[in-house]
Formats: sequence, structure tokens, C-alpha cells
Amino acid sequence: QVQLVESGGGLVQAGGSLRLSCAASGVTFVINNMAWFRQAPGKQREFVAVISRGGVTNYKDSVKGRFTISRDNAKNTVYLQMNSLKPEDTAVYYCKVPDGDYWGQGTQVTVSS
Repeated sequence: QVQLVESGGGLVQAGGSLRLSCAASGVTFVINNMAWFRQAPGKQREFVAVISRGGVTNYKDSVKGRFTISRDNAKNTVYLQMNSLKPEDTAVYYCKVPDGDYWGQGTQVTVSS
């Protein structure tokens, strides 16, 4: 089992920045990729970014150049640095470990215009 705990969400004005963190615990040696997803009100959950254990990254097109995913393997933690935030980035952000389909509880990000 892997447990994921997100933190760092909040309310920010458009153009601002937030940094999300997701700490993994439990059977962490099985973790390869770590990812961020988000779900806006009334919409389906969508992929945001993913990073492999070796640091290879991939992003949703609309966040490229604004969001940066990174990880600290020693701390079993993945981060999402979000810059130039837009109101359409408002959502609950979830951390996911695809291997085993583990999800965190989510953290709310609200961007005001």
C-alpha cells in the first residue's frame, strides 16, 4: 500500500504562484512515475503532469511553460510549481501513483480573476 498526502493549495490571484507537495509513504520502493491530476467543478478529472523516477516529465499542453513538476526521491515527495496561474486552473489537485492506482485526498486550488 502507498499513502499520498497533498498540501500547498489555497486561494491566489490570477498571475500568482502556488507550490503543491505530495508526500508518499508505505511501500514506496514500488513507485516509478508520480503524477498530478485535477478536477474542476462539473468536469472530469484530467491529467496535468507526470514525472518518472529518473526525472523524465510530460505535461498537459495548457500548463506547459507555466507549471513545473519535480520530485525528491529521497523524501518520496513530488512537487508541482504553478506560475502565472489563471482562473481556469481552479480545481482540486490530486497526486497519483499510476503503478497500483494510488490517489491522494486532493488539495483545492482557487485562482481569482
